[in-house]
Amino acid sequence: MIRRIVLLLSAISCLSVPVFSAEEEWCPPSAGPVTTWTAPVCGKGNFVTQPIIFFINTRGTYDNSGNYNSLPEDDKNKSNQFVIFMQYGLTDRLEVDGQAVYQKSFIRQSGVEADSAGLGDSYLFARYCLKEETPDLPQVTLVGQLKVPTGKFENLNPDVLGTDARGSGSYDPGLGIILTKRTKPFIIHADASVSQPLKADVDNIPTKYGTYLNGDVGIECFIYQGLNLLFEANGFYQGKTDLAGTKIDDSNSEYLMLTPGIGWSNDQVQALLAYQRIVSGKNTDVTAALVLTLVYTF
Repeated sequence: MIRRIVLLLSAISCLSVPVFSAEEEWCPPSAGPVTTWTAPVCGKGNFVTQPIIFFINTRGTYDNSGNYNSLPEDDKNKSNQFVIFMQYGLTDRLEVDGQAVYQKSFIRQSGVEADSAGLGDSYLFARYCLKEETPDLPQVTLVGQLKVPTGKFENLNPDVLGTDARGSGSYDPGLGIILTKRTKPFIIHADASVSQPLKADVDNIPTKYGTYLNGDVGIECFIYQGLNLLFEANGFYQGKTDLAGTKIDDSNSEYLMLTPGIGWSNDQVQALLAYQRIVSGKNTDVTAALVLTLVYTF
């Protein structure tokens, strides 16, 4: 089973945040959360590129009843992902974004080892700031997104034990909303989105993946001279897959992922080290990941 992994990053920026007063202005730089969107857009004419590296270890699976089943003792399932997230401001309220991922996977199964590497699915986004932050209300930003099937999803090589499966094969349009509120020393972010995969042919089988919902909450706490702590909770649910007109049992999935992290930032450099772990779910892989990102402003 391919577990959907969406990596939505957006660095904090003061460019689109209003100044309440000289005394109340507070907008510390940071690398932002790992998965939760942030509402500020990057500003007209600004181009931001953020690399993120994930070291992922799959520990087992959650079955349809939510029971955890670990991998056999000598088996391993690991992958490294290198993600590039890019933002460009068309206006002070509207930006376009893109995300690409290169993945290398390794599996050891019953004493047999295999690995492969290649491009995963990509994402395109458009974000519009609907309402700027006020002293009492959060900033509100709308996001439209499209998953593009650039990852390998069919004609898989049985000799590499599934490590060459890096995509789903479908175009997935979606819509979402993002909120950000500053309450010193905290910045609180939340987002919710819904995506509907379009029909696809996978190994000549008409395939329609279920609608999926995603909700995230991220809290950054700024504690001392650019140092900040991060905590995120990310929830995901996807309905059953339809193969040639038949709903497949146990093809629905859901999970809850928690992410603590620590970051350090100034106006030129923003860095983050975080740890992601799926703590509950159904019909999904159980993963733990170390996440590193570093943004440098020229």
